[in-house]
Amino acid sequence: MLSALILIPAAAAALCFFTRSTSLRRALLFGAAACHAALSASTWFHPPGDAWGGALHLDAIGQPFLSVLSGLFLAAAVYAVGYLRRESPGLREDFLEGFRFTNAPEAVFTGCLLFFLSTMTLVILSENLGLLWIAVEATTLSSAPLIYFHRHHRSLEATWKYLMICSVGIGLALLGNFFLAVAASSAYGGSIPLSVHVLCERAAALHAPWLKGAFIFLLVGYGTKMGLAPLHTWLPDAHSEAPSVVSALLSGALLNCAFLGILRIFQICVAAGLGSYAQGYLVLFGMVSIGLAAAFLLAQRDYKRLLAYSSVEHMGILALGVGLGGTAAFGALLHAVNHSFAKAMLFLLAGNILAAYRTKAAAEVRGVLRRIPVTGVLWLAGLLAITGSPPFGTFVSELLILRGAVEQGRFWIAGSYLALLTVIFVGMAATMTRMAQGSDPEWTGGAVPRESAVAIGPPLALGLVVLALGMYLPPSLDAVLHRAAQALGAG
Repeated sequence: MLSALILIPAAAAALCFFTRSTSLRRALLFGAAACHAALSASTWFHPPGDAWGGALHLDAIGQPFLSVLSGLFLAAAVYAVGYLRRESPGLREDFLEGFRFTNAPEAVFTGCLLFFLSTMTLVILSENLGLLWIAVEATTLSSAPLIYFHRHHRSLEATWKYLMICSVGIGLALLGNFFLAVAASSAYGGSIPLSVHVLCERAAALHAPWLKGAFIFLLVGYGTKMGLAPLHTWLPDAHSEAPSVVSALLSGALLNCAFLGILRIFQICVAAGLGSYAQGYLVLFGMVSIGLAAAFLLAQRDYKRLLAYSSVEHMGILALGVGLGGTAAFGALLHAVNHSFAKAMLFLLAGNILAAYRTKAAAEVRGVLRRIPVTGVLWLAGLLAITGSPPFGTFVSELLILRGAVEQGRFWIAGSYLALLTVIFVGMAATMTRMAQGSDPEWTGGAVPRESAVAIGPPLALGLVVLALGMYLPPSLDAVLHRAAQALGAG
């Protein structure tokens, strides 16, 4: 089953490059997404065995991330059908000289989108840290053409920035893997596999100085891909210049994959008795990320970049929660789920707004509630969800992290965290409410245009998930998150 989760989207991606039928290509995209979602859902009822000689394993930490990825990609695939119908007529067919496939830009888009799903799945299922490193690098290569989809000079700049900065990060992560291998070999007098399970079992014998160095390099390396400040500089450009459906996956799914890489090395540090050492760095990076995001969100004029800086904030919240440990660690894992759905919802809605207004400048968007009313209502609901307002799930998870800080007597962290969240709420609300309300000077007040089901259905479904998680936490998800928190030393 685990192999199928990776190979089915990869096979569908390969077929997308060689089929001349646009309808078949889009059917492959949706079919692979539905198949992946069905297989992912089945893992909750029938836990799968290991695959590829034990290199693939689904544990309690990976389970919620896999389900989030499947759900997001299915929503994105439905949205992408309408998006491609709208965008394909404007695509240049000759962007690659000698590329003989029909409708080459769309073939590259759908193919890379499916490869992106396959590589992110590989990250989540990788039990071997060497394989996980390869998978993280593969996510970069498969997603770069997606960012360049519009082939604008800003898209090109964002793509190269993404490749260069993330390549530096992945290089540092590779050095971290080398340090980890040395920590293991110096303890046992020979090489042992970089298996998370094996390293956790033998963690007490790992050489502490080398393990500490490995954690620093892996935190900085994967933290770059995760978007932790000050390593985040690629993220606002890439998220704002990519198609909205891609931005939803970058923010809602890819950042989780990088976060998972950090959780794996943190898991080993906890087993080795270095949990407090690692937690200090996570708290530091978390608070810096939230603080920097708050500063930029107050003066952001591009609404897609606004959402991108919001992702920096939420990645900081995740790092802070795990760094605090205890109740906050559980809250961080729950927040990863809530943020993914809420942020993907907002990026899809941003795509609707961009299609209606043809601008990303927030000052030029007014009266969304009048021109595209369903999108406008969801846009305001998304604002409440992403800023942690009740009754949405993000309120619960952010409150758990605050409670964790208070329980530990770390009142300065709790106060700073609460103050920064307030600033962020004010900054985002000021921009997003002005976009939704007011009068649209270009709209004459005629008949309200009809909003297509494929443009409204996916963000609506994602928003309902976040709303439901704020009022009810399914026992199966609660149990998995508790086991994951225990694996991270939360007790």
